[in-house]
Amino acid sequence: MTKICYGTSHVPLSPAVRAGDYVYVSGQVPVEDGKIVGDDVGTQTRKVLENIGKVLETAGCEMSDIIKTTVWLKHAEDFKEFNAAYAESFPSDPPARSTAESRLMIDIRVEIEAIAYKPL
Repeated sequence: MTKICYGTSHVPLSPAVRAGDYVYVSGQVPVEDGKIVGDDVGTQTRKVLENIGKVLETAGCEMSDIIKTTVWLKHAEDFKEFNAAYAESFPSDPPARSTAESRLMIDIRVEIEAIAYKPL
């Protein structure tokens, strides 16, 4: 098992962990340089997916290697706008996904975790 680091974390977790051919990306939030990016779910979704891409890159993976995501939305009514922004990162063969409305730990509209498969 290999822990993968990207940037700095102020919480006790690894941004991602590789276990064999799988990379488990911890829940990513729309933050850059310690500041929340965007007020709307579309902007925040794009930033979260960008952050996931950067974490995957450090593991030698790409967005196309993602096989499953789990998404938490602050507001169910954001689902349509979220879906449109999410689809930009997965124009074909999107990964399996679960999406739920949830109270998030910080004042954001979306959090996403991902599992990627990339044989060593």
